[in-house]
Amino acid sequence: MSTTPKHLGKASALPASPDEAELDYVPNPRSGALYLVRFAAPEFTSLCPVTGQPDFAHLVIDYAPGATIVESKSLKLFLGSFRNHCGFHEDVTVGIGQRLFEEMKPKWLRIGGYWYPRGGIPIDVFWQSGEPPRELWLPDQGVAPYRGRG
Repeated sequence: MSTTPKHLGKASALPASPDEAELDYVPNPRSGALYLVRFAAPEFTSLCPVTGQPDFAHLVIDYAPGATIVESKSLKLFLGSFRNHCGFHEDVTVGIGQRLFEEMKPKWLRIGGYWYPRGGIPIDVFWQSGEPPRELWLPDQGVAPYRGRG
């Protein structure tokens, strides 16, 4: 974990794996306020651990910052590092949420992984760190259930 951004304003190569990806965190500019930050990654990809074929998802990460916030370029590189990573939907989604929660230590975090169908079955995976703070405005993640081609 880094609190001095290594990627911001610099050329950065895509990490070869999630384990090699380094997430940067910076001080929360509004540490006294309770607010929600949302990142959406509508074109997330990883690889099926059985077939090696690509899996596609729309990820939505919501968190209420504590002392730090995640720097968005490092998050983009971290998420991009999954392009060559083999993992089941459940492992990938929950692993992303847990890593962010463990490193950043927000007041609360949730991740929704809305995976596109493989074999005719969409798999949606959800994880949260616990109950959200009572006064936190928590909008719907805005991703409709998969309904095929309309």
